[in-house]
Amino acid sequence: MNAVSRQIRPGRRQPLLSVSHLTKAYGRTLGCEDISFDLFPGEIIAIVGESGSGKSTLLNCLSGQMVPDKGSVVYAMQDKGPTDVLTLKEPERRRLMRTDWGLVHQNPRDGLRMAVSAGGNIGERPMGLGARHYGDIRNEAQDWLTQVEIDLSRTDHHPKTFSGGMQQRLQIARILVTRPRLVFMDEPTGGLDVSVQARLLDLLRGLVMNIGVAVVLVTHDLSVARLLAHRIIVMRRGNIVETGLTDQVLDDPHHPYTQLLVSSVL
Repeated sequence: MNAVSRQIRPGRRQPLLSVSHLTKAYGRTLGCEDISFDLFPGEIIAIVGESGSGKSTLLNCLSGQMVPDKGSVVYAMQDKGPTDVLTLKEPERRRLMRTDWGLVHQNPRDGLRMAVSAGGNIGERPMGLGARHYGDIRNEAQDWLTQVEIDLSRTDHHPKTFSGGMQQRLQIARILVTRPRLVFMDEPTGGLDVSVQARLLDLLRGLVMNIGVAVVLVTHDLSVARLLAHRIIVMRRGNIVETGLTDQVLDDPHHPYTQLLVSSVL
C-alpha cells in the first residue's frame, strides 16, 4: 500500500462529493453511463482508462463544463450543506468554481490569463473573495510562487515567457491559493517531459497533502495514479469496470480490461 493510501480511512464520515447515476451521451455515442461514487474530504480519486473510455466526459460533467443527461452531483457546500450542484444557478456555479472548487487543465494556457503577470494570476482568486490590500495580495502571490518553485524575480513576468512546466506550476498556485476543498485535474502532467513530470508530481503530491484538498484526477498514466491517488476508478466505453484502493487494483487487477492496462505498462 502506498503512503497516500494509508492516510485516508473514510469510515463513517460524510462524503464531500456524492455522484449518483451520472449519464451523458452524444447522440448515439455514449460518453459515460450510470456512474456513481463518493469522494471524501482530503481523498484523491484517479479516473483512468484509454482514450474514448469516458473519463474526460465524466470530469467535464462533474466540474460543470458539461450538462449530463441524468444523475446528480451532490456537494457538501459550506453554506447550504449537501446540494446537487446541477441545480445551482449559473452565478452560483461560477462562484463555487472560483472559490471552493478548482480545475487544473492539461494545457495550462487554458487555466491562466496569459496577458496578466504571474503574481496577478495568483492574486485574482483572493481578490474574488474580497481581498483588496495590494501588499497582502502580492505577498500571498509571492508566497505561492515560492511554494511552486518559481523564482520571485518572475513575479511580474507574463506566463507566455514561462516554460510548459512553469506554466503548469503557476496554474496550480493560482488554483490552490484560495485553499479550495475540491480540485479537478485533467491530465496535469500530460505533454510534459518525463523529468519535468516527475518534479511536478512530487511538488503536487506535497501541496495537496499539506492542504488536505480532495481531488478528482483524470489520467491515462497509471504511474501518476499510483503516486497520487488513494482510490482508482477504471473506465471502459463509458462504464466503470473496476474500482478500489489504488495499490490493490493495480497490483491485483480483476477485470480483464484492467489487467490489460496494467500489463501494457509493465
